[in-house]
Amino acid sequence: MSDTLLWYTTRGAGAVSLILLSGVVVLGVLSALRVQSAGWPKFLTTGLHRNIALMAMVFLALHIVTAIVDPFTHLGWLTAVVPFSSYYRTLWLGLGTIAFELLVAIVATSLVRGLIGQGAWRAVHWLAYASWPVAVIHGFGTGTDALSGWFMVLSIVCVGSVAVAVVYRLGQGSADPLASARSDFRARVARRPDR
Repeated sequence: MSDTLLWYTTRGAGAVSLILLSGVVVLGVLSALRVQSAGWPKFLTTGLHRNIALMAMVFLALHIVTAIVDPFTHLGWLTAVVPFSSYYRTLWLGLGTIAFELLVAIVATSLVRGLIGQGAWRAVHWLAYASWPVAVIHGFGTGTDALSGWFMVLSIVCVGSVAVAVVYRLGQGSADPLASARSDFRARVARRPDR
């Protein structure tokens, strides 16, 4: 594989990973809200979230492997697993490694969700809210196209989509469909006179 092809593949896979991971975060937020309609049932959001996450991991693996084998940077395999171990753009590549490791933890715990329990899985899954912005920062610091027009537009669309989803999520309050019924029940029990 030529050096130029590796370089373009690394850049392309990184950009596609950004798009897919942004979609995963948006769908994860919508899934947590139990968003559904007649034309878009809840199981579709959950299934799409899972499948896009798997596709994102494939493109992320392609991004990492092509970056490692590219002779221009001489990164080596250690850089992919040990943050801040590279001489080349140390901080930015280290952030990419951290984002990748957080995503691996999310995927691994999702695969063994039945064994570790819902609470542990959910706690680890919250790492998605840390891994995504770290990955975005990695792209701005490491990407050779970080200041190009197409990458800026792509980044604005991705960041804007996630921001809108998160703001919408925060504005919705509890994702528990029984929260209001439970609250009403507790209020009635509290008002009930002792006998």
